[in-house]
Amino acid sequence: MPSHFWEIKIKAIEMYAIVEIAGQQFKVEKDQQIFVHRLEGKEGSKVNFDKVLLTSDGKKVEVGAPAVKGVSVSAKIVEHLKGDKVIVFKKKRRKGYKVKNGHRQAMSKIQIEGIGASKAAPKAAAKKEAPKAEAKAETKASTAKTATKKPAAKKTETKASASKTTAKKSTSSAKKTSTTKAKSTATKKKSDDKKK
Repeated sequence: MPSHFWEIKIKAIEMYAIVEIAGQQFKVEKDQQIFVHRLEGKEGSKVNFDKVLLTSDGKKVEVGAPAVKGVSVSAKIVEHLKGDKVIVFKKKRRKGYKVKNGHRQAMSKIQIEGIGASKAAPKAAAKKEAPKAEAKAETKASTAKTATKKPAAKKTETKASASKTTAKKSTSSAKKTSTTKAKSTATKKKSDDKKK
């Protein structure tokens, strides 16, 4: 135990990241082992997680909106295993209803190998930005052309469809009334026949 407070060694702040893995968020550092929901891949295979929400190197903190661009976390799948058993017991009192089930979550143990810039992200981002700009220009031009045509077409369509539906309703109601009249006359004839 040190005799003076200045002899205490301050732990160096290492780089860490907050990353989303299989729908959960984890604070990870290099060489850390964590348990996550089951990942696809064999034991010993490497995986990359691109959804990094925050990175820090001890001096500078970079927060993404929602993810930090160009940063990924690489990890290695150590093993696949099952978690501890959890008992799920349901009961409704005075009804004789009891259900007891067990559950073991499928998990993967991974080891974080590094936090850094992703190699494919800058190239992919540059490729995606160019087509997006062209697509936006095309959609703006097409929407401007169709915007002037659409309101007039919609008004005529709604009037025509409204007249069709009213015509259908009137014909169906006429059919119903004629069938009910025919039925009532038939029942009157039967009752008259019975009286005779």
